[in-house]
Amino acid sequence: MGWVLGGPIGAILGFAVGSMIDNTEAITKQGNPYTRNRRTYRTTPNDFMVSLLVLSAAVMKADGKIMKSELNYVNDFFVKQFGKAIASEQMVLLRGILKQPLQLREICLQIKANMDHPMRLQLIHYIFGLANADKMLDGSEVRVIEEIARYLGISQKDYQSIRAMFGQDTESAYEVLEITSDASNDEVKKAYRKMAIKYHPDKLSNLGPEFKDAAEEKFVKVQEAYETIKKNRKIK
Repeated sequence: MGWVLGGPIGAILGFAVGSMIDNTEAITKQGNPYTRNRRTYRTTPNDFMVSLLVLSAAVMKADGKIMKSELNYVNDFFVKQFGKAIASEQMVLLRGILKQPLQLREICLQIKANMDHPMRLQLIHYIFGLANADKMLDGSEVRVIEEIARYLGISQKDYQSIRAMFGQDTESAYEVLEITSDASNDEVKKAYRKMAIKYHPDKLSNLGPEFKDAAEEKFVKVQEAYETIKKNRKIK
């Protein structure tokens, strides 16, 4: 692991599974990596994975109850990406994190300081999927995701685009492409090209092949939105 061993996330890990970290005191002394004279570190797959778990815990705790469907969603994600053995390890870590108080602002600022924009967008997409695990976006969970997005420096347009990926109607398709229904056909095509570049899986290539499928989901949603609009407008 890299930068997640410092700051508030490192403290959460230290309490969740103390045996996993050799020197909790040394980690704490690193301080919060979002201070004025911070050093930015390259995000490793493990940094991303732990960030994903911590934000998952924040969303799961939002409504005051931990749903089996949410635990299954996280477990299925890790089984699909890494196999049963690693998934089992991550679920143990998640249960430890769920027992800790989470300082959401500090956690998000640590992530923002060390993780680039495409990865942060991927985190938002993932936690929306988690919140929608029971096919219903609970208001308290949505409010927590909005808070997370704001602290992570995600624009309102990007936030609305990702949220709309979990809708099924034509209006949601327009929101995915960050346009309105009165956009011209040329504007629709231009928006599609722009969003296809923004959400291209190659943006997350440094996380390794394990996260490739997850990265492709947003890209597919953009394509589906474009096809929905084309069909509705009879664009060839």
